[in-house]
Order: sequence, then C-alpha cells, then structure tokens
Amino acid sequence: MTTFLTFTAYGLVVGAIYAIAASGLVLTYNASGIFNFAHGAQAMIGAFTYYQLNVVWALPTWLALALVLGVLGPGTGLLLHALIMRRLHGTEPVTRIVVTVAVLLGLVALSQWVWDPDESRIPPMLFGADRTVTVLDVTLRYHQLLCLAVALVLAVVLRVLFTRTRAGVLMRATVDDPDLLRLAGHDPDRVSALAWALGSSLAVLAGVLITPVIGGTLEANALTLLVVDAFAAALFGRLRSIPLTFAGALVLGLAGTYLVGYAPAGWTWAGNLQQSLPMVVLFVVLLFLPYDRLRGAATRSRERYEVPTVRRAAIWSVILVVGMYLYARLLDDPGVGLLLAGLAFAVLALSITLLTGYAGELNLAPLAFSAVATLVAYHVGARGDGGDARMSLWGVVAGVAAAALSGAVVALPALRLRGLYLALATLAFGVFVSTMLLRDTTPHTWFGHTFTIFPSGNLLIPPLKAGPVDLADQDIFLLVVSGIFALLGVGLVALRNSSYGRRLAAMKDSPAAAAMLGQRLIPLKLSVFALSTAIAGLGGILMSMALTSVAIESFGFTMSLSLVMLTVVAGIGYVSGALAGGLIVGGGMSALTLLLSDLGVSHPHYADTFGIVTHLMLVGTALAGIGVAHNPSGFLHDLFAGHRRLARTPRIRYAAVALQVLLYALAWTEMIGAAAFLFASLALWFALPGIGAAVRRGAGKGTTPPELLGIDDDWPAGLTDRLDRELGMTLPPAPRTPEPVVVRPASPRAKEADDVPA
Repeated sequence: MTTFLTFTAYGLVVGAIYAIAASGLVLTYNASGIFNFAHGAQAMIGAFTYYQLNVVWALPTWLALALVLGVLGPGTGLLLHALIMRRLHGTEPVTRIVVTVAVLLGLVALSQWVWDPDESRIPPMLFGADRTVTVLDVTLRYHQLLCLAVALVLAVVLRVLFTRTRAGVLMRATVDDPDLLRLAGHDPDRVSALAWALGSSLAVLAGVLITPVIGGTLEANALTLLVVDAFAAALFGRLRSIPLTFAGALVLGLAGTYLVGYAPAGWTWAGNLQQSLPMVVLFVVLLFLPYDRLRGAATRSRERYEVPTVRRAAIWSVILVVGMYLYARLLDDPGVGLLLAGLAFAVLALSITLLTGYAGELNLAPLAFSAVATLVAYHVGARGDGGDARMSLWGVVAGVAAAALSGAVVALPALRLRGLYLALATLAFGVFVSTMLLRDTTPHTWFGHTFTIFPSGNLLIPPLKAGPVDLADQDIFLLVVSGIFALLGVGLVALRNSSYGRRLAAMKDSPAAAAMLGQRLIPLKLSVFALSTAIAGLGGILMSMALTSVAIESFGFTMSLSLVMLTVVAGIGYVSGALAGGLIVGGGMSALTLLLSDLGVSHPHYADTFGIVTHLMLVGTALAGIGVAHNPSGFLHDLFAGHRRLARTPRIRYAAVALQVLLYALAWTEMIGAAAFLFASLALWFALPGIGAAVRRGAGKGTTPPELLGIDDDWPAGLTDRLDRELGMTLPPAPRTPEPVVVRPASPRAKEADDVPA
C-alpha cells in the first residue's frame, strides 16, 4: 500500500506541474486565439535563468524567484505580444503556427548560446532536498508540496477568473469579437497583453518546478519537450475548460508513474513509453474531439503564388540538374556530401509544399515519417556488410509505403478538425517516434524472428544499388537526387494545374464552399497527406544515404520544425521554396558553421568574434519565421516578381548570364573558392531586379512606354499631362474669338456739320 501511495503522490506532483504549464496555454489561447508552441521554450528559459541567478550568482531564493516570476515571465509575454503576436490578428492558422515555432527555435538557439550545452547543471529543489514531511508513510519534500499547492490555487483562481470576473469575460470577447469589444470601450490588445503576461509567467513557473521533480540536468531540447507534454492536458480541456485541463494533467502524471511502477519486468520499453505517454494521450484525445464545424474564409488570405506552367517547370528542372552537377565539380568530397544532404532535405521539403502550400494543412514532424521510412528500408532492403553493403530498390519502396501508411493513420483522427489539431497530431507523432521508436535499442522476438528497431542508437544506411545504378559513386548519387527532385517538382506543378490541384486550392481557400460544391473533404485530405508523407519518406531515405550514418538527433523534432519554418519563409507555395529551405537546413547551415569555425582556427585572434557571428547566425535563422507575419508569400515571391520585370530589359539578363559564366570560369581556375562563387552568384541574382530598376531609371523616361509610366517607378510630377500628350488625349486650343465692332450713332452736331455745303 505504501508503494501505491508513493507512486500516487509522485504522479500527482508531476500532474500538478503539467497543470500549471497547460493553464498558461489555455489562458493565452482564450485571450488571443494563438496556440503558443513556444510555451515550452519559455519555460526552459525561465528554468535556466533561475539557475543562473540562484546557483551561479548566489542570489537568495526569494529574490531569484521574484525576478524570474515577476520580471522575466510577464516581461517576456508582454514583449512577445507587443512585437509579434498582436500583429497576427486575421492571419491564417499556418502563419500563426509558424511564427510561434520560430520563437521556440529562436529561444532554444539563444539558450544554447548563453548556456553551454556541454556543461552539466542540476537545479536544486526549493527549500532544499532535506526538508520533508511524511503523510501516510509517504515522504514528500517541501518542493513537491509546493507544486501541489500552487496547482490547486491556480485551478481555483483561473476558474473564478474565466467565469466570475470581468477580466475573464473580456479575454474571451477578445477572440470572439474584438471589434464589438472596441465599440464597448475596451482595448482588445491590452486584454490580450495581460493574458500573455500571465501565461508566460505560468510557463516560467512550470519550468522552475519541473526539473527538480523529474530529475536530471537542465538541457534545452529536453526541457522544452517536458513542457510540450502539457499540450495533451490542454487538449484534454479542449483549450477552453480549466477544470478538464487540470483533470487531464493529473491523469497524465498518474498514468506515467503507474506505468513505471507496475510495468512487468519484461517490458524493457516501459521507460520509453512513459516519456511518450503524453503524446499518446494527445493522439487519443484527438479521436474523441467532436467534429469541427466547417467555416468559410473569415479574411482574405494575403498569400499570393504564381503557379508556373509545366513547360516552364520542366525547363527550370533541367537547369537545376545541370547547375548542381557543374557546382559539384568545384567542391571536394565533404562539400559534395553537404550538397547531397541539402538536396535530400529539399526532396523532403517538397512534402511540405504539397501539404501546406497546396492544401493548407500542416505537418510539424516530416522527419518522423522519414525515420519510419528509413527504419523499414533498413530492415527490409539493407544487404551485405562493410563497404559492400547496399540498399535494394524494394527496401526503398517498402519504406516509402510505410511512410504513406503511417501518415494516413496519424492524420485520420485529426482530418475532421481544424489545421491546429492536425499540427498537434503530427507533433505528437514526431515526439513518439523520437522517444519510443528511435530509443528502442533492445532486441525483440516476434514470431520466432529476433530484431532490434534501432540497433545501438545508430544506423549505417548503405547506398542504393538498382541494376547498373550504384549510388556509392557520389557523382551518380548527385545526379540521381537532383533528378528525383526535378521530377517530383515538375510532378507537383502538373498536379497543381490539374483538377485535383484545383480541388486542393479550393479546400485551402474555403472548406465550407468546397464542401457545398460536393467535395468530400476527408478523403481529399487523407489522400494528399498520404502522398505528402510518402514524399517525406523518400526524402528521408535519400537523406540517410547521404549522411551514411544516422542517429536519434538526425530525426529530432527541432530539425523538423526548422525545415517547416524555413520552407514557409522561402515560399511554401513554390517548388523552389522547398529547394531553398532544404538546402539551408540540410547543407547551408552546416557549411556556414564549418566555415566560421575554420576561420576561427586560422585566425585565433578573432576566434571569439567568429563564435559570436555563428551564434547570431543560428539565432537569426531560427527567428526568420517571425517575418512570415509580414510576408506570408515568402521572400522568393518578391524575388520572382522583380525578375519578371526584367523581361522588358533582356540585355540585363544576358549581362547577368555572362557574368555568371565568368564567375564559374574564375572558380574553375581556382582564382576564387567555391564558397566565394556561391555567395557572389546569390548576390548577383538577388540584386539583379534592383540593378535592372536602376538601369531603367538611368536610361531615361522616354524609353518607357506611356501606358507603363508610374507602374515600375514612382509617379513623377507632371505625369498626368505627359500621358495626355503621348496618348493624344490633349484637346486643341480653342480658336480666338475677335472682339465685336461697336458702331455708335453719330451725335446731332456732327450730323449738322455734315449737312453744310462745301
């Protein structure tokens, strides 16, 4: 009985911390309509800051808590709301999700800059580990009792806040009808800012309390995931009900401790299941949520994408393959390996273009489906040992099919709901794969066959050999991956121009209108999600072959979030957006980091400066998704619009092509390096629209057709009169009317003089 009570008490403590974290999520969602995916990262920053104040700088506990909970927590919430969140009103769910994901990645990168990840940090319990009390033969520390007390007080206070106070009513009204709230004399932004301050403080409080209870050291990704577990509790209350949220949190805490305490000894995977249990519960909760009512578009989307023709896509695909092959001639073997990894990630990012750019749905864990495909391909198709090991084509086919099937299974419960729930379902699946499948390194025997899911936590993925094609040769591998991306890209463009693609676009614009026109949305969503995860599986297998060795970190959830975010930043509606996002995540960031590291070694006096630049680059890249709120179409959309204006001045394009050939000749003769060639080429084509505009302005206004004046350039003074003259709309001057001749009658005296004879 004592054992049962001990596990029960510990489960209640863990559940209480989940409840504190989940209540902050519910608070911000009810007041702003934004689901804060960065909630766990805020908790992580609070935990690290408290450790710095209390342990490193030796501030008193009460002062450290006051600074963290009274200054850092609300200050972070107010800052996020003022700079980012209040600008997201009226934006699409994908934009709101990507922006909060960018904040999460930025905070994680910032924490790894400020606090060295290789240094061990064990936070102490509040009041000390030796301050205990015994109740019913169960020994509890004061820290654990404080968690229970804080959770109980919060449950009561938040319940009263939402149901009995004016502030709670205003928070709900801020989301339901902010315009009506303004007419009533209230400021929705101020109410929402208050909710974000309180929600951020609760996240920080959960971060301070959870690590001493769970045990272990402070680690950015792990601590962020611990608070992400509170998402399940928030969904248990449907992001609305505080009592149900707290009940769900307690269920999570108790289930996890009971699983560890009473699991049979043969369940070697019980510990992994405990870590992934909140995500399993989240997935189960999605099964029982009621059907979400279809809605039309509340606001017109600001996304604008130009769908190219299949012919144009085919031409650019050939240019891509040739360009990748020529650029690889300038690289050494490690450089070609990074390029291969980037192209494989680009194939993986095509799944995001299809699902999010065309269909408007979101998958936050594409690498989880890549992991499933890689595991199946390895167990089915890997043959041979050492350098002679090869992957069979059937293994690749089996892996892609497994990814498509798992995608359909994951998506089915959430497809009847809104995009937020599908994003949460995929996030839950990603965490489950990372904590359950990829950590299972023990042998299992099923039906007389013994196997290990992830042997030794590291897989050596052999290259594919199909007939005469052997990907062990890097040149052949590069051509194959480039060709696969080109074919898939042309196929996606053809799909978008087909009737199926138009149905996807209609579903994205207005699900209610699409359903009214007779479309069956669930089969449509299911088919596009399965196709998307199949592409992700193929990209994951290619990525694993390019890396040759994959570990748990290769499929981490932060890598998935980075890929999704950067693809959206580049342009989620363009195939080239997937290319840019994949190259940056798969090879670009690693190449820049290695370059700065080498510069630090070769110039030791500036090593610290290069280190700061590296961290600034990582934080800046992570925060790039915040700009999606201002430019949801991506930076490539603006670039393409600028290049389209160059069509009227082809000589500028010819000059740019000639300069590009010259740069390649310089790189081929090793007068400049491959990195310099790449940066110069990117600078050339990004700056070309501005150069073209400057050249057109310098050539004089007379060269511009009259009907295009004021379109490419600013509206100059006197343009209206000039247009009238050029277009022949100026009226001729009116003829001058002669002055009338006035004939005055002669006076009587003059008449008499005329009558006198000469």
